[in-house]
Formats: sequence, C-alpha cells, structure tokens
Amino acid sequence: MAHMKPLAFVTSTFAAAALVCHAPHAAAQASCSSDGTARPTALFERFISADCEACWADPATPAPSAPSTVVLDWIVPSAQGDEAPLSAAATNDAALRLQALGRQAPAGTDVALSTVEPPARPLRLRVAHGLPINDYLGTGIALARTHGVTPPPQGWQYHLVLAEAVPAGNEGTLVARNLVRNMLSGTWNKREQLSKNELFWWMDNRPMRIPPGAQPQRLHMVGWVQDAEGRVLAAVQSVCR
Repeated sequence: MAHMKPLAFVTSTFAAAALVCHAPHAAAQASCSSDGTARPTALFERFISADCEACWADPATPAPSAPSTVVLDWIVPSAQGDEAPLSAAATNDAALRLQALGRQAPAGTDVALSTVEPPARPLRLRVAHGLPINDYLGTGIALARTHGVTPPPQGWQYHLVLAEAVPAGNEGTLVARNLVRNMLSGTWNKREQLSKNELFWWMDNRPMRIPPGAQPQRLHMVGWVQDAEGRVLAAVQSVCR
C-alpha cells in the first residue's frame, strides 16, 4: 500500500464535485451515490496501529454480526512514523477520529461501535462521487430538510469518508476491509435556500485526493451526521450501479 497523503482542501472549480449533489440525475450517468440503498443501522470502526502488521493479517479480526452495519478500517500512525509496517496506509484522519471518540491510539486493534439513532423525523442524507480526474474524486454529502427539523444551535456534525474496499486475500489481509483513505468533516448550522418552494439543503461538495496506491475502482463514500454529543443520527454509503 502506497503512502497516504493528507486530505487536500482544493478551492478551485472542480466540475465533477459540483455535479455530485446539485444535479443527481445528470451525475447519475457518471457517479455512484447512496440513492435507493438500505440505510445502515450502525458504524463498526476498526482502528489498527500502523505498528501492528499482524493485526491487519489477523483472520480473527472483529466483525459485526448485523449485515446492515457499515465497517470502516482506520490505520493509526505510530511513533515509528514511516518505519511502521502499515505506515503506507496510515492517516492523521484516524488519529482525529479516535480523538473525537475519546479513545487513545491502540497498540493493536481497537473497535468502536456506534448505533444509528434517527430522530423522530428522519434526516434525509445523501452521499455521492463522480469519476476520478487527475488523482482526485469529486465527492459530495448533502442533507435535505424534513419539515419540522432544524439543526440545534450548535449544529450537526457531518463526516464524509473515502473508503477503499479491499477484498479478503488482497493487500495482505485475510478478511474484507473498508480502508479509510480520506475524510472530510464539518458542521452544518445554517440553511441554504435552493429554490422558491423552500426546499432547504445542507451540503458540502469538493474533490478528495486519491492517495498513491489506492485503486479508484474500489473506492466508495461513507457519510454520517451526528449531534454534539456524538450520537449518529443518519448514515449512508454509496453504491456503484
């Protein structure tokens, strides 16, 4: 696995990213999205120390029992830096995610399970991505307003993850993985009116860098929204058809 570079916040115009959530019908011809997919009921996050090569290859790696659970594999940087066996896939995003969960960096493998707790009026979340262009992937996450639902004063936190599906028997792993390659996070606390019929959306569209060594055909998006206490209110993942 090649070295994973940090998330690139690109501010220049990127047509693929702009299409992702603003024009779902046009983008559908050249993108993958969460449209029509079953909503995950939980997030199952595996954190692996970059020092622990045996953890990556462990056939007894923890796995969820429910098929409706989204699995994410994070490689956590270690004090060895580039000398760590799994440093090629380690990302600072893993350390940030651990911090948000209130957990320490593991010596081996650590698992965090977050159940999706939808509010009384479910949130309509969507993620999508376009085709790779010059080592970037146009990505987007959007939340449609449900009548009677407004963000709390502190807003909703959103996360958009670029994950690579690594089949069992590949890249040295004996179990299927969803390796986190990049992450975008932020807070939605303002509404953007997109039309005169008062349809409101909260959204973020931008390109994500595809790290060297990642296989674009195996990439997909996982997104979720949580409240200030960390409760996951909605989660989705993209599927390519």
